[in-house]
Amino acid sequence: MSNNPKKRKRRIGSVKSELLKKSKEAALAAVQIFNSPSITFKAESYIVLMVIAWTYLLHAYFRGKGIEYRYHKKSGSRNRYDRTKKGAYRYWELGRCLDERKSPIDKNTANNLRFLVGLRHEIEHQMTTKIDDILSARFQACCLNYNNCIKKLFGEKYAIESHLSFSLQFSTISMEQKELLEDHLELPSNIQSYINDFDSDLTEEEFASPQYAYRILFVPKTANRKDQADRVIEFVKSDSQMAEALKKEYAVYKEMEKPKYLPGQIVAKMTAEGFPNFSIHYHTLLWKRLDAKNEGKGYGIRVAGIHWHWYERWVDVVRKHCQENSAKYA
Repeated sequence: MSNNPKKRKRRIGSVKSELLKKSKEAALAAVQIFNSPSITFKAESYIVLMVIAWTYLLHAYFRGKGIEYRYHKKSGSRNRYDRTKKGAYRYWELGRCLDERKSPIDKNTANNLRFLVGLRHEIEHQMTTKIDDILSARFQACCLNYNNCIKKLFGEKYAIESHLSFSLQFSTISMEQKELLEDHLELPSNIQSYINDFDSDLTEEEFASPQYAYRILFVPKTANRKDQADRVIEFVKSDSQMAEALKKEYAVYKEMEKPKYLPGQIVAKMTAEGFPNFSIHYHTLLWKRLDAKNEGKGYGIRVAGIHWHWYERWVDVVRKHCQENSAKYA
């Protein structure tokens, strides 16, 4: 590499620009594929391309900041770089980029990306079906996060919103679609387990963050003014008078809330699953032995400062305990 500072600066700028160009192309391709009505392999393609887009974006950032993003080991005062079998440098993958202390990515955006990376690991070795709608809130958040991040780090000229628009749908949004996550028989058990485990490790605040999953409430509306007549979607601020009226009229509830269970409900679930001898007494002994009400463990939460409610993550622990002691509880 040249020791000439000007040449080195131009080279850094050139590589950074090329990384940003490829990053933006990957992000646009991901969204265009996901919005295409003729493609069924949407979610898988979206995840792979967005992981590439974010990886290149962070490489461009590190390049500009002089942060070494190639795997290497120190040999005295020199770096010994890891290489592939063909001799190419081994650059950081997205997970390693997010772990970097100087990463510019906020915690909730990083949670969204780590979810997608983990999901990619689950689906890359087997075919999945119909997870597009189930995880669309997280895909939408990833897209918005990317656009906000690239503008914040590199300027408005890199924004992608001008290239995108709302995708048109040939069907209305039904109540059944809202319940896809709750009861989706086609979802592979490993994917469902991964989603439950990942979500259970998040705090309530992290789970509800729009940077983790971007959720929108759609309400059919009749236009009252001429200038509204051609707008399919109207966004309403959550703290506005209109939003409050909608909450009362349609009994809107917080769908981002994680499911919570009382002890009796957990015991009833275990009974239904073939462990009728598992009682409240045994449940109490179990949570005390595991110190499960320690909020740092993320098994549950105290609601209104009074009653303790358990998350799905704790139900999985109880289920495993019952299975391992089936002779006692069956």
